[in-house]
Amino acid sequence: MTGVLQIERIPVLAEADIVVVGAGSAGCCAAMAAREQGGPRVILVERYGFPGGVSTQVLDTFYGFFTPGDTPRKVVGGMPDRVVDALDSVGEIFLRPNTYGAGTGVNYNPERLKMVWDELLAASGVQVMLHTTLVDAVTNGAEGSLREIVVHQKGGFGRIRARRFIDTSGDADLCHLAEIPYEKAGENEPAQTMTTTFRMSNVDLDAFKAAGGKKRLGELMAEAVEQGTYALPRKSGSVHPMNANGCISTVAVRVANLDGTDADQLGEAEREGRRQAFIYEKFLQDCVPGFAASNIIGLSHAIGVRETRRVYGEYRLTRQDCLGVARFDDVALICGAPIEDHREAPKPGESETAWAYVPDGAAYDVPYRTLVAKDRDEVWVAGRCFSATHDAHASCRSMGQTMAMGQAAGTAAGLAWRHDAGARNVSISQLQSTLAASGSVLEAPTAPAAIGANDWRRNRS
Repeated sequence: MTGVLQIERIPVLAEADIVVVGAGSAGCCAAMAAREQGGPRVILVERYGFPGGVSTQVLDTFYGFFTPGDTPRKVVGGMPDRVVDALDSVGEIFLRPNTYGAGTGVNYNPERLKMVWDELLAASGVQVMLHTTLVDAVTNGAEGSLREIVVHQKGGFGRIRARRFIDTSGDADLCHLAEIPYEKAGENEPAQTMTTTFRMSNVDLDAFKAAGGKKRLGELMAEAVEQGTYALPRKSGSVHPMNANGCISTVAVRVANLDGTDADQLGEAEREGRRQAFIYEKFLQDCVPGFAASNIIGLSHAIGVRETRRVYGEYRLTRQDCLGVARFDDVALICGAPIEDHREAPKPGESETAWAYVPDGAAYDVPYRTLVAKDRDEVWVAGRCFSATHDAHASCRSMGQTMAMGQAAGTAAGLAWRHDAGARNVSISQLQSTLAASGSVLEAPTAPAAIGANDWRRNRS
């Protein structure tokens, strides 16, 4: 234990077979997948009052389901498809092209998604603890294995005991507290920038499109930066329609050189993100056709943090693995997304976002070993704290992949519980057959995706 809490005085709130820390897209899928392996007691811990993490706090589009390029292929399935199907059943999604090369995105209503996550988790039998913040990790003395966590709720501190844990906290908070090694973003390469997303209403989308749409927006942003008329932090950014008439969502703010694991710096990032958002609002109102009568109606619940701690696993995914389309015997998911590195202010002539592409239509394997904390049999990691280098992380952090990671890690933890095995001793063949039976994609498809073939694949430009 790393704190000064008197552990013997803290009451035990619950005991479980598997505890998942962080109810983002990875954590929700991990918890549900674990439950499906014979019904272990699964507790999902979340510090906010709703599940979803970035999927409901920051963004409104799932990326990673499809490879980019002229012949998109669908590379994510299984539990992530269930989420999209549930959204589609109430008419709350559409597909949209991505002009920056990340591939077709699945746009959704993030407010509806909160309830979808609620319903899916309840149906699976996961015990969800909202407004519950991880405070510390307790390990066995000589053995050093994680055996319980300390959390804080409105009623005070409490302990949750388990034999198996999945860290889907995004920032690897559980591994940090349990003193499991990781690489800190910024130690070797600059950490990716943070973004406060914002939404605007009363946008005349027809006028925006008639005036040149995204192409014209990019030209106007570049002019504003070059002429110094608006203090925009970047010359490019995403503005796209939402699942609400006359509303748009953005990915434009850029906050650099601040540490998302330091409270003071994170607070500074939040303030700077809000400041930049309203500069963009003024620019859009003044300069961009269709935006004159619009205004901001919402900022992201928290600033979007792309990269902080990356846990050292039994294997680390690398840039060469991504661009070289690596194959692994223990493949647990696949990814065709490009390396998309959101950088601090670039040097003259450099792109604001560094892109490097997987060969058109191809997808690389992500091995199960990247989801297992190194030398540990009781801890899995999934989501953006999984085991990868900076460049590989910049490719494999899309929510399509984080959901697939969660399903793989949760399935493995459930199988480990069922067979009384450790994370490193899970049968890979059984894991893969279980994932495949659920619809997970473990082999790169050879045929292009049939975009437009069913209801949830309709397109809105």
